[in-house]
Amino acid sequence: MTNFLSDGVSAGDIVLAGIKAVIAFVICLVATMLMVWFERKVVSRLQNRIGPNVTGPFGLLQTLADGIKLFFKEDIIPSRSDRFVFQLAPYLSLVPAFLTFAIIPIAGDFSPGNDGTVTLPGGQVTGFQVADVPAGILFFLAMSSLGIYGIMLAGWSSGSKYPLLGSVRATAQAISYEAALGLSLASVILVSGTLSTSGIVQAQAEGGFFGMNMIVTGFVPFFVFIVAGTAELNRPPFDLVEAEQELVGGFHTEYSSIRFAMFFLAEFMNTVTMGAIIVTLFMGGPSAWFGLYFLGWFGGFVWFFAKLLLFLFMFVWFRATLPRLRYDQLMDLGWKLLIPISLGWLLVLGGIRVAQNGDIGLFESNTADVIFVLAVSLAIMAIGATLLQKAITNSAQERLASRGLRSVPTQQDLAASTTEQDGGH
Repeated sequence: MTNFLSDGVSAGDIVLAGIKAVIAFVICLVATMLMVWFERKVVSRLQNRIGPNVTGPFGLLQTLADGIKLFFKEDIIPSRSDRFVFQLAPYLSLVPAFLTFAIIPIAGDFSPGNDGTVTLPGGQVTGFQVADVPAGILFFLAMSSLGIYGIMLAGWSSGSKYPLLGSVRATAQAISYEAALGLSLASVILVSGTLSTSGIVQAQAEGGFFGMNMIVTGFVPFFVFIVAGTAELNRPPFDLVEAEQELVGGFHTEYSSIRFAMFFLAEFMNTVTMGAIIVTLFMGGPSAWFGLYFLGWFGGFVWFFAKLLLFLFMFVWFRATLPRLRYDQLMDLGWKLLIPISLGWLLVLGGIRVAQNGDIGLFESNTADVIFVLAVSLAIMAIGATLLQKAITNSAQERLASRGLRSVPTQQDLAASTTEQDGGH
């Protein structure tokens, strides 16, 4: 302990980190409870229903009541399950969600000349996040990958086929969309020049509204990240892991009582965390738009919460309006569309950055070099998209030919076939 403190870490730093961790944990729990209420109310309004309105003002305490009810229910452990892994799996889903939230700056004054930090009465300078990890983006990718272990082990350890199928689906889905998620993040790192989440926010704050990474990266990584992030969360329309029409309840079918509540808590906490990550990476985090800074560091919290609320509503809107994809559509979207688009756009941004630095030198001005690189890149992407589509079409035709079919049956063909089988009636 003495050697650790002698390396520049004081006891005050340890106490401060502990206090910030407790505050962040409380914020996560409260935000999750409100997210459950928010989703129920918004979905009910979109579907012309009332939603929770009895327990507490406007039904605000309904989530708390549900949690208390689940806490006192019987905790059933299947006899054929792996008891230790079955009990451990909910924690493996919950902990990564909180650890990801720890690297997100949720407040701070990022006005010109400020870096979002605040000076405490003792003279200690700190930011409004639990830990400003130098490689924060890599930490986020690591935590998002670890979160799948809870789902996978929950399904495997249940001793039942339906949870196992749900966990297998979750694994394949995570692998498919983790690649697209990482490539869209690479575009953010390229334009920001840092892996630190606070550094990314500060870089966007310096550019103002039009300096947001959503605009700077050309919108494509932003939309890819939203789609891939929704799939990572297993939320509709990508909720095949919990498809009740096929898998009863998915990976948590055998869970009950507080362990089921922990999976429920992890799902909504991940939704809040993913929305906060999108706000941080693409929307400037706590930094204000159009120079509308107010109330110092607290104004940054207001901006952050307003942006976060926008994306939380978007996730709920997806849930209320979009039908669930088929599994082949889920895989096709990830491997045949999102990954090629995100990889191609990353190469385009890399070429533009090289041209901006003057390393090409084909023309007298860097602007002409950028235009030339952009035109060539878009042409190459168009050719690549054409070749990829042709390869996909040829592959589909070969599969149909191997089954003795010339084309995919249409609804009219199926109807005509049914009519013939019924004798024309």
